[in-house]
Amino acid sequence: MKLLLVDDHALFREGLRLLIQQQVHAGVLPALELHEAGNLQEAADVWRQHADLGLVLLDLSLPDHQGLATLAAWRCMAPMVPVVVLSADERLEVVMSAIDAGALGFIPKTSRAAEMQRALTCVLTGGVYLPELPHAANDSGFAALSEDQVDAGAAELGLSVRQLDVLRLLLEGKPNKEICRRLLLSESTVKTHLAAIFRKLGVNSRTQAVVAVAQRGMRLSPLPASDRLNG
Repeated sequence: MKLLLVDDHALFREGLRLLIQQQVHAGVLPALELHEAGNLQEAADVWRQHADLGLVLLDLSLPDHQGLATLAAWRCMAPMVPVVVLSADERLEVVMSAIDAGALGFIPKTSRAAEMQRALTCVLTGGVYLPELPHAANDSGFAALSEDQVDAGAAELGLSVRQLDVLRLLLEGKPNKEICRRLLLSESTVKTHLAAIFRKLGVNSRTQAVVAVAQRGMRLSPLPASDRLNG
């Protein structure tokens, strides 16, 4: 998989690269082709040269963009590329706004090395990483998961293969129309699958679904680009 790291601090990029390489050498992660950029313009240049990027780790504070506008600009430029946010601002409203805007996860830049390594391993193996959200139950409209619910993976939830396909694309921030196009499904079928997914996750929205997947520690392998099956 091709991974793009976008951060304006070369030292921070070097640290992340070393953490990722350690996990690759240890066999925890598969071989990765890592690319780097110091601002959004450089990131755009990399994307134009490597349209098959599998994931972007995006800092929200760049010389040419700041805050959630950075994520919005990237999503507008490359909506098909999954993105995980890196940020020193880990306030609940920032985390939830990033997820609501289509981020696949959120990694605080203030994390210690061990936690950063765990976060990187999570997102690079098909999981969703979010920092601890102590007030998420009150602010996000759903209760914290019980211990047995946290252990429930995709199989335990009883999601069908096609529902997992829809969930994977939902986690990547794809809108309904793109899910329809990608899976060759009608809009009504996608809405039916989403309703079933929300019901089984015990949530009411896309943002809540991302949080629930993170809380459960679920892993979902990326949907193959060639997958155009109807269902």
